[in-house]
Amino acid sequence: MRYLLAATALVTCAAPAAAQSGSVRAISASERSQGAQANPQLLAEFGGKYDGPQATYVEQVGKRVAVQSGLSNAQNDFTVALLNSPIENAFAIPGGYVYVTRQLMALMNSEAELASVMGHEVGHVAARHSAARNRTSSIGGLLSGVVGAVAGNGAIGQLLGAGARQAAGLYTLKYGRDQEYAADGLGVRYITAAGYTPYAAADMLAQLNDSTGLQAQIAGRDANAVPSWASTHPNGADRIRRARALAQATGKPDAAPTQDTAFLRRLDGLRYDDDPAQGVIDGQTFRHPAMRVRFTAPAGYQIANGTDAVTVTGTAGQAQFRAAPATSDLSGFITQRFSSLGASSAGEVRTGSAGGVPFAYSTVGASANGRAVDATIVAYRFPSATYSFTLITQRGAGVGGFAPLVESVAPLSASEAAAIKGKRIRIATVKAGDTVDTLARQMAYSNYQRERFLTLNGLDDDARLTPGMLVKLVVAG
Repeated sequence: MRYLLAATALVTCAAPAAAQSGSVRAISASERSQGAQANPQLLAEFGGKYDGPQATYVEQVGKRVAVQSGLSNAQNDFTVALLNSPIENAFAIPGGYVYVTRQLMALMNSEAELASVMGHEVGHVAARHSAARNRTSSIGGLLSGVVGAVAGNGAIGQLLGAGARQAAGLYTLKYGRDQEYAADGLGVRYITAAGYTPYAAADMLAQLNDSTGLQAQIAGRDANAVPSWASTHPNGADRIRRARALAQATGKPDAAPTQDTAFLRRLDGLRYDDDPAQGVIDGQTFRHPAMRVRFTAPAGYQIANGTDAVTVTGTAGQAQFRAAPATSDLSGFITQRFSSLGASSAGEVRTGSAGGVPFAYSTVGASANGRAVDATIVAYRFPSATYSFTLITQRGAGVGGFAPLVESVAPLSASEAAAIKGKRIRIATVKAGDTVDTLARQMAYSNYQRERFLTLNGLDDDARLTPGMLVKLVVAG
């Protein structure tokens, strides 16, 4: 069993950790300007600020850790936000901006683990790891998932935007091994100076490693395979070992196994997975109650819900779903859409029907990243909006393997839309007779209930629960 480490009491330090080591580098005016300009974009990309009671708490912890970087001695110089995103991620950008998603917070089991995440991300900024990049890439590689394509004499740019980036897992900064190790070292230094146990960093990395493996297993991918976008990142197990060695080097003793019950109770009611206001993913089906629409991806395909688009990724390629104002002229919509993407002209427009909804579609030849591809736009006429897919497939495939997806689009009834409730974290107290299996059956999932419960709570497969301990459950609500 991997025990949960309680956060130690905060202590007042004479000077920030970086200042004590003589490596102070204050936030510059240009960095403040850069951060202020990027902040609204990042908030929009990640679902905006989460407005639950956990937000103020995250801000307090983040600022306590950030001041240890030596970038500033004033906590008010840092902006810390809890993001309303179902993606496990955290990042920081120049100018004193630090972010963590609610999904990642739900995976944590102590305040010290939260602090360790903040410390690592601030470490990237303090070490100027993004200094050589342009503004967009320095705030998280936000263009990493964009397909650059040409058709005719024009450029079809940004066909797959925010949703594609989520699908590819590109909301993690693509730092190299040395930079990740350096940020790990700085993060351990910062949280130790802030009064937290330095061993929390290794525990948090272990949590992330287990969660990544489970997500891969659920999606039918090799849990041990390293995705191509992360090929420059250190192996998870190696980073965990290094983080534990860094903690040991501080001379601080490893804390006795105990729960951080105060932290866990703060998680109660936290939104988990998709926010119904932004649509929800249930297995292979996406449903949006406000847009009153649903569609289903083929088996083995991955759906990612972005702020402004939904992306489906699989062996046939990538598909992006978007909304636009209603129109009865689907052919004109497709022509205009291709034109806005830089295509010299649209191909032949064909028509069809799905779920009682009329649609039109057209395909043009294009090239993406040096490869010949087809770009297809499928537009659906709904009473209150025009919904569309942009498909990228191999040259000559057209709609290809996305045909079942295209044909699955259908409207939601008022009762079906009202029934979409989403999920939340609930903190439960273990009672006599409770076991991993009895509690896991309360998880609001149709599959992998036991595995999800163990991973969420940082427990090994043979864990035995004792009355009075707290556990996290994901419930409907």
